[in-house]
Amino acid sequence: MPGTAPLRAIAVLTGALFVIGCAPAESFEAYFEDHERAFALANPFSTHRVPRDGYRLHAREFGGANAGKGAAIVVMHGFPDSLHLYDRLAPRLGAGRRVIAFDFLGWGDSDKPAKHTYDSASLRRDLEAVIAYFGLKSVTLVAHDSSGPPAIDWALDNPDRVATLVLLNTYYGPMPGLKPPPAIARFATPGVPRDLAVWGARRSDGRWQAGVMEQLGEFFTTPEARDVYVKVFAHQSLAIRPAFFGLNAVLFDEVRRRRAATPRLKAFPRPVRIVFGADDPYLNVGVAREFGDLFPNSEVFAVEAASHYVQLDQADKVAKLILAAP
Repeated sequence: MPGTAPLRAIAVLTGALFVIGCAPAESFEAYFEDHERAFALANPFSTHRVPRDGYRLHAREFGGANAGKGAAIVVMHGFPDSLHLYDRLAPRLGAGRRVIAFDFLGWGDSDKPAKHTYDSASLRRDLEAVIAYFGLKSVTLVAHDSSGPPAIDWALDNPDRVATLVLLNTYYGPMPGLKPPPAIARFATPGVPRDLAVWGARRSDGRWQAGVMEQLGEFFTTPEARDVYVKVFAHQSLAIRPAFFGLNAVLFDEVRRRRAATPRLKAFPRPVRIVFGADDPYLNVGVAREFGDLFPNSEVFAVEAASHYVQLDQADKVAKLILAAP
């Protein structure tokens, strides 16, 4: 019968996903706890639970004694990671500046409401809650990956409160050079394959975790950083699924809609520092240059020996570029 082949393929795939559904995830709990203890001993910070519409966001403040010494630096992670993306950068910045790192709702150690609408508007509300909680009047925003849209949106609406906007391997609107990583494309492209991928990922902890670790491994250039942080993020990966699926479901539409903001980007008056890992094939140097063409007061830096996780691959170089910003 015509048309039965696709249905047969779907049935086979569904059966395979059911079979692997019981595959357990590898435990990295002990590794994560050891990492946290070592990090806390080496890097002084204070922990905060930031109220946000009845939920709580997990935040860390570095260099709290430096309040008033220049604009506070707020660093934002993307997906599928957490504030640990800044474990190597935040302490370097915090040596002379006040630095806030936080987990978005649904990620890291923040609350994870299952039925929440996870989109860029939600990420922006998280950012606004953090800025209000810490009483920040002027900020340097550091955005990476999926935090680019909410950070840029907020900056466009509050230019008088932005000291500098820093973009690390991120995205905003449509760009010719923009290329989603395979895992993002799989979960962001509408259709039956995405629905099956979500169905299977929800039911197989082991399969989901293995896929996350495989994709994360491609985001590093430095083997040492890869060895540490793939395990750190893998430990947190099981609980982030609702937020990950939600953000991916609206990803392409949100990128398309931001084309309308192009005139506002070209009129943005504040300094913009664009710092991209040169080895990232997805949010690549071509995207960095396109950002540079959009923002009138921008500088573009391609960091060698660094990939998508430029702040983990080359924390010293990134810290110097941020601290040297106007």
